Order: sequence, then structure tokens, then C-alpha cells
Amino acid sequence: MEVEQTFNAKPQTLQELIESLHILFAEDKVNVDNVQMVMENYTSNEDDWSKFAEFDHHRYTRNLVDEGNGRFNLMVLCWGESQGSSIHSHSDSHCFMKILDGTLRESMYAWPDKTKKKVAMTKLATNDYDRDQVAYINDSKGLHRVENPSHSDFACSLHLYSPPFETCKCFDEKTSRTSVSRCTFWSKFGQRTPFTVNGSSSSCIEPENN
Repeated sequence: MEVEQTFNAKPQTLQELIESLHILFAEDKVNVDNVQMVMENYTSNEDDWSKFAEFDHHRYTRNLVDEGNGRFNLMVLCWGESQGSSIHSHSDSHCFMKILDGTLRESMYAWPDKTKKKVAMTKLATNDYDRDQVAYINDSKGLHRVENPSHSDFACSLHLYSPPFETCKCFDEKTSRTSVSRCTFWSKFGQRTPFTVNGSSSSCIEPENN
């Protein structure tokens, strides 16, 4: 007789958080509130995630921690001083962002009007998140850009994307121009990923075309 697994609502370590997420995502229907709750209840501890925290001087990095049996990707993102992402979508996935260290600023934008060309993006809100706070977004809520507002301190964040995706749309703030971008990893499971075939390094969200 199988014993039904129940998730640990208050994980004490990153590994316990990962185990709880595996249980939550084992079902076809996932309760978004439960996912956000367990991510909020995990208290950031550098001893848990520092081995995944790989920085780059030129751009923020995406470092894969767990592949979630194909149901989600869990990763540590590392942000140097003043580094940020483009305005981007999430390819119909759920996105959770937990601050592990420092502060991150999220700027929310409305989807551009497809009937209008070369118009500026409409900013909806700006939110600052501090250590251990969790933000959630999906494409129905709009688009966002994430950045480290500090000119002197690094920041790290834990991101969960479900289902995982390899490409997303990026947007030019001044013209709403769209490009398809490839989402790559700077490292996987604590090991640096190799350089790509075209000679550019695997890192964050890289435009494929303009």
C-alpha cells in the first residue's frame, strides 16, 4: 500500500524545499498558493545556495539547480551591481522569484498593442523585493523587467519556472519592438556550462534576432 507523500510546508534547507516542490509538482494540477507558501517559508541560507551562485562581470547569470522531473526548472540568478534583464514574457509559464540576498526591482509592463507600431511600452508598476520575499508573475499579469538597483551590492534570487521554457519574447521599452530570445544557463548543478557552438558563452537571456 502506497503512502501518500505530503509536502513540507516549512522547509529548513534548500534541499527540503526542492523535495517539497517535487511533491507539489507531482500532480497534474498545481496549487500556486502552496508553491508560493513553501518558497516564502524557506529562509535563505548562503550555505545552501552559494555553490550555485556564479557571477559574471558583464551580465546577470542563470544557474540551474534542479530540473524538477521535467515539470519545473529551479535556478539561482546572480545579479552584479546595476545588472538587469530586458522586458520579457514567460512563454505561458508560472514564474516565482524569491530574493536570496540583496534587493531586486521589478518593473511591470502591459502587453503592447499589436495594432500600433513603434510606441513606448506602458509601465504598470514598480516593486522592490528584499531578502526572503517572493514575487509571482505569469503572462496574464503582463510583462516585467528585473534589475539590481544597487550600484555597490550584488543580489541573488531563486526562480522557479513551470513548465520550463527555452525561449521567450523580449521587448524594446521605447518602441515595443519584439525579439525572440534564448534562455541559457551559465552553470548547471554547480558546474560551469561549456561555450556554445558559435563561441558565445551560455549565460542569461540572449536575443536570437532583432
